[in-house]
Amino acid sequence: MAVRAHDLWSLVLDRQYVDPRQLADAVEAQAEEESLDFRTRLLIRDSVEALRGYWGERRFRDWVEGCPARDKIEAIRREDLGKPGFPFLRDQVMEPTRPETIRQFFEELGSRLHKTVRVNVGGSGALILTGYLSRQTQDLDVVDELPEEIRSLHKALHSLMQRYRLQMAHFQSHYLPAGWEQRVHSLEPFGRLRVFLVDVLDVFLSKLFSAREKDRDDLRALAPQLDKDTIVRRLKETTAAWQGEPYLFQRAQENWQILYGEALPS
Repeated sequence: MAVRAHDLWSLVLDRQYVDPRQLADAVEAQAEEESLDFRTRLLIRDSVEALRGYWGERRFRDWVEGCPARDKIEAIRREDLGKPGFPFLRDQVMEPTRPETIRQFFEELGSRLHKTVRVNVGGSGALILTGYLSRQTQDLDVVDELPEEIRSLHKALHSLMQRYRLQMAHFQSHYLPAGWEQRVHSLEPFGRLRVFLVDVLDVFLSKLFSAREKDRDDLRALAPQLDKDTIVRRLKETTAAWQGEPYLFQRAQENWQILYGEALPS
């Protein structure tokens, strides 16, 4: 979900993690506006301090000195605004895994293959590539087994993983809703590598039946971007087997209640 460059409030309040580049751009745009109220000035100050803590003094000063809103930002920093009003913001700032980084990883991998190989990618990697999620990940989750043609590239694959800080993992297809393979989306070819992404609704439902806190956080980021009625239809059409398992059904009930404040649709 794209956040408007000037929408500092939405960036900070609606996201579990905040991209430092986006935060800096939003601070600059917000500071340029007229008649900033106390809470907005406090948010600007706390955002600036979060960037300072994340970047370190040298990079922070380079940004401030090149910022068109430098004078206003420095004036706000000098104000006596009291204690931090957004104490969790420092922990929110995190460099995300960028879609272009994943694409470059695939491009290099595809150039090393000797024949055409197809992989289906799910999990957070699929969501980052399609713009639904902005956070850090180290795993590119391939459905079922990693093809032998890729596994055999031991040295090259290790080098790619080290350089891009990404590793190719895999998970079993029974963790995806029924019929998922009919709904995948193709990316452009990366040399001899063909990448298909699991549909966002199928990734959402796989996380809905999960007990992991990380998956629940991803659900919270996804829910505002997806049509609830469409989720319910896909839920009813593709998850009957999961709902028949008491443990999985309980997890889905708990997650749905947290997301929407109501019982899981039957």
